[in-house]
Amino acid sequence: MPDPNEQLIARLRRIEGQVRGIARMLDDQRSCEDVVTQLMAVRSSIDTVGAVVLDSHLEGCVSGRSADGQVVALRDAMRLWWRFAPGAGGVGADPTTSGAQSPLPVSPPDR
Repeated sequence: MPDPNEQLIARLRRIEGQVRGIARMLDDQRSCEDVVTQLMAVRSSIDTVGAVVLDSHLEGCVSGRSADGQVVALRDAMRLWWRFAPGAGGVGADPTTSGAQSPLPVSPPDR
């Protein structure tokens, strides 16, 4: 079974190549539609890498916790994802506040 980190690095290298390709497209004055299409492909690829990293994190942070601890860990991970989700309107927003960046309630302080 391939090393998960090696797979992620390979994906990131492909993304890097896509970004270089977009730069060449701009140099060649390709159509806006072509450039935006490639930008959306890069965004999708990055979202996929983020989901894989988050999944790996969840595997480590959820197992071995109480049921309540698992719920808190899952909500924290989902809040992190929503904080940077493209459609959430919360890029760079304060992760401790509820609102546009996350449909989840703010967790109460640790018990």
